[in-house]
Amino acid sequence: MADEKRRYRARLGDRDFTIVGNSSIEHMAAVTKKLNDELDQIQKLAPKLSRQDQALLLAFNSISDQLKIQNELEELTAPDNIDLIDGE
Repeated sequence: MADEKRRYRARLGDRDFTIVGNSSIEHMAAVTKKLNDELDQIQKLAPKLSRQDQALLLAFNSISDQLKIQNELEELTAPDNIDLIDGE
């Protein structure tokens, strides 16, 4: 069932989208909520930016966070660190 495509209607900012993907409805709802929360925060901090610029800033922040997490995971799973975790 994880490979089954689902359609999810989401309101992102002030626009409606139909998103098609393999993720659960719960996951898509959580992503929608997180995106809207972050977009609201950017709008409060930078109200003079256009909606498009706010969306680009959100995308930049999201990718930055993703890269930080990816780097942390790579550090944690590096062979030297795995030996420390395993007690060798």
